[in-house]
Amino acid sequence: MRMRGWSIPLGRWMGVELRVHTFFLLLAVVCLGLSASDGFGRGLGLFMTLALAVLVREFARLLVAAWMGLRLRAILLLPIGGMFAYANPESQQMATQGPGQFALALAGPLANGFAALILAATFNGAGGSLNLVGQPWISSAHLLRSMVWMQAGLGLLHLLPAYPLDCGRLVRGNFARTHGAAPAGRAATGLGQLLALTAMIGGMLLHSPWLIIAGFFIMIGAQIEDQGVFFQSVVDTVQMREVMLTDFATLSPSDTLADALSRCVHSLQEDFPVVRGPQLVGIVSRQRIVDALRSEGNGYVQSVMSRAFQVARPDDTLGATIRRITTGRGLSLIPVTDSGRVVGIVSVQNLMSSMTLLAEQRRLQREEAAE
Repeated sequence: MRMRGWSIPLGRWMGVELRVHTFFLLLAVVCLGLSASDGFGRGLGLFMTLALAVLVREFARLLVAAWMGLRLRAILLLPIGGMFAYANPESQQMATQGPGQFALALAGPLANGFAALILAATFNGAGGSLNLVGQPWISSAHLLRSMVWMQAGLGLLHLLPAYPLDCGRLVRGNFARTHGAAPAGRAATGLGQLLALTAMIGGMLLHSPWLIIAGFFIMIGAQIEDQGVFFQSVVDTVQMREVMLTDFATLSPSDTLADALSRCVHSLQEDFPVVRGPQLVGIVSRQRIVDALRSEGNGYVQSVMSRAFQVARPDDTLGATIRRITTGRGLSLIPVTDSGRVVGIVSVQNLMSSMTLLAEQRRLQREEAAE
């Protein structure tokens, strides 16, 4: 959910949602402003050198993720790199623990470093007169040199222990093993914001706009991750028994679609558990029932219900259930079962209202306890 704020969708690529943060557009304006004396074309070229560095980095990380068998749900591109959202808890765990976190952390800087070396060798071999160490390293007046140093600079940037940079992610992972995920996330984002502020002040003192830009976007990335850490800390303390609906309707696989439609008329549910006796055997949506009646006429629920579903237990956390919903192939309902019997349901439709009411209930309980 945090990826959707202030971002522009670019569609789905091989099943992965790709989004670009709106600050990418802001950076394009900044590049044009810094290159005003050199013309619009060179300003756009300067922006494209940064975009190329980010693409090289993220392509390498995607290759590593595919090699590790990680399943991605979405990618958010920031001017300092991308943020991955994983499609299941197993992928999330592999990416943040063990050898996987080191592989993902090293992929980006190594890719940018190799790209800088290849570009430098290519430009020198082709022209032979490119001054790679001339000042300024990055400017619209020297796009070839800027292309080399933009790659090298982005790779070196991610070696800083500032979250959400790659080295900062490793620091957070090590801290999380001893202090827990939520405290580690807060400490890492705090350190990232401190280093970002230091970079911005240093850029002002050294008259380096790129240090200021890097610090600004590190701070933005840290704030985005901090929101995610806060959200995660909340949902991981809520159990399903606290937010599940206990007053719900069920259908039988032997019900006709016409009878099921009649049940839908008198219910606010969008999705229904299908049970045979006490056993859960499927899930069917209101829209699926209507579509089947229109296209095929009356039939039975068992012919249109989905048998691909996941269940939760009353003691499961809300965070784990949300991950199940996002990997449920479009289903927006998770049945909550106890000893094989459906005791509640959780749906995207009711989740936010249930969380709001739960927060109010907890507030009242705290006030009563204080009295």
